[in-house]
Amino acid sequence: MKYLLSLAVALFPILSFAQEATEGIDQKIDKVFRPIADWLGGWIFYPISVGESQVPVVLFVLIGGALFFTIYFKFANFTLIGKAIKVVRGDYDSIDKHGADVAEGDSTPGGDVFESIKVEESEGEVTHFQALTAALSATVGLGNIAGVAVAVAVGGPGATFWMILAGLLGMASKFVECTLGVKYREVTEDGTVHGGPMYYLSKGLKEKGMAGLGKVLAIFFAIMCVGGSFGGGNMFQANQAAAQITERFGFEGGAAGFVFGIVMAIIVGVVIIGGIKRIGSVTEKVVPIMAVVYVGAALIIIGMNYSVVPQAFGMIFDGAFNSNAALGGVLGVLIVGFQRAAFSNEAGVGSAAIAHSAVKTKYAASEGVVALLEPFIDTVIICTMTALVIIITNIDAGFIEYGASGVQGVELTTTAFESAIPGFSWVLTIAVVLFAISTMLSWSYYGLQAWKFLFGRGKVADIVYKVLFLFFVVIGASISLGAVIDFSDAMIFAMVFPNIIGLIILAPKVKEELVKFKTAIKGVN
Repeated sequence: MKYLLSLAVALFPILSFAQEATEGIDQKIDKVFRPIADWLGGWIFYPISVGESQVPVVLFVLIGGALFFTIYFKFANFTLIGKAIKVVRGDYDSIDKHGADVAEGDSTPGGDVFESIKVEESEGEVTHFQALTAALSATVGLGNIAGVAVAVAVGGPGATFWMILAGLLGMASKFVECTLGVKYREVTEDGTVHGGPMYYLSKGLKEKGMAGLGKVLAIFFAIMCVGGSFGGGNMFQANQAAAQITERFGFEGGAAGFVFGIVMAIIVGVVIIGGIKRIGSVTEKVVPIMAVVYVGAALIIIGMNYSVVPQAFGMIFDGAFNSNAALGGVLGVLIVGFQRAAFSNEAGVGSAAIAHSAVKTKYAASEGVVALLEPFIDTVIICTMTALVIIITNIDAGFIEYGASGVQGVELTTTAFESAIPGFSWVLTIAVVLFAISTMLSWSYYGLQAWKFLFGRGKVADIVYKVLFLFFVVIGASISLGAVIDFSDAMIFAMVFPNIIGLIILAPKVKEELVKFKTAIKGVN
C-alpha cells in the first residue's frame, strides 16, 4: 500500500504539470501546421476527376506503378509466392555459404553481388523472417483495424474486392523496392547496414548517368521520411493508442495521455536503443502473435456465422461491379478500396525497403521475394478478415448504414467483434496499443536511416534523432493532433513520387538480380 501511495505522490506533480502544459497546445500547433499541411496535401493528394469521382494523384502513381511492375516482371507477385515462403523458412540459406560466382552473369566472380560489400560473407544484421516482421510491424496496425472499417462503411462491401486486388498488385512494388534496397545498401566496418530508397536513388541513378536527379530525389525522400516518422509513424500511433486506453479506463484530460506517453516512450526507447537487431528480435515475436490472435478471432466469428458467408461474398462481388449511386457507383467503390489498400500496406512508398536492406544475404532478389509477402499478409489476409467480420455481423445487427460518412473506424470494428465475441473489445484495445508500438519501432528505424543520410552517421546524430523521436511519442499521446496528422500523411505519401520514379528507371537492375537468385537456387531442394 505504501508503494502505491508513494507512486501517487510522485505522479501528482507530473499530472498537474501535464494538465497545465497541454492546455491550449493543440490549438497553437494546429495554427502552425494547418497552412503547411493544406499546401503540402494540396499537391500530394491533388484530385483528378474521373467520371463523378475525385482520385488523388498519388493513388494513380501507386496503382500505376504496381500495375507496371506486375506486367514487367511477368506476374512475379503470384509466381514467386512459393519461393518467398521457402526463403522465409530458410530453405535457401545454403546458397549464402558459397560465392556469388555461381550466379549467371556475375561481373565479379568469387565476389559479392553488390559492390558495397567488401568481405566474402553474407552481410547484414537480421534474418529474412526478422526483416519481414520488422517491415510488417510498420504496416500491420490501425489501418487494418480502423481503416478497413471506414472503407467498408463508406464504399460498401464491394470495396473489399478492390482492396484485395490492389494488395495483390502492390506485391510487385514491394518486390522491386526491397530488391533494390539490398542491392544498393552500404555496410560499415562494424557490420551496420544503411539502406533504403535514399541509397538506390542516389547510387542507382548515378549508374544510369543521372547523378544529379538521383541526389535530388534521395534528399527529398529522406526529408519526407524523417517528417513522416515523427508524425504518422509516431505521434499518430501514440495518440490513437492513448485514446483507446484513456477511453477504456475512463480517464480524461491531457494529463492521462501525458503519463501514458511517458510509459510508451520508455518501452519504445528500450527497444530502439538496440537498433534494428533489437527491433527485429522484438517484432519477430510480437507481430506473429498479434496477427494470429486477430485473424484467429476473425476466423472464429466467420465460423460461427458460416451460413451467411456465401451471402457476404455475394455482397462483396455484387458491390464491386454493381454499386449504386449512394456509394459513388462502381468507380467510387473501386477508389475507396484501392486507396485503403495502398494506404495500409505502403507498397510503393519505399519505407519497407529500409528494413529489408538489413537482411543477411548475398542475393538482393531473395529479400525482394520475401517482401512481396507483406501486402499479401497485410491486405489480402488481415484487411480482408476485418472486412468479412464487419459485413457478416452487420447482416443481422445492422449497425452500419453503407455509404455513411464521418464514421469512426475503431468503433465499428470493436462493435463487430464485440457482437460476436463478448469482451473481445478489451483484446482489441490491447491489439491497438501493441500495433501502435510495433509501428513506432519500425518507423523509428526508417526515420533514423533517413536522418543519418541527411546529417551523417555519428553517434551524436543518432542520439539526437532518438531523443526527438521519444519526445514526440509523449507529445503525440498528450494532445489532439489535428493538422499534424494531415501534414505527416502528406509527407509519407510524398515519398511515393521519388520512389516510383527510381523504381521504374532501375527495374532492369531488379530483373538482373532475379536471374542471379533463380540461378543460385537451382538444385536446392
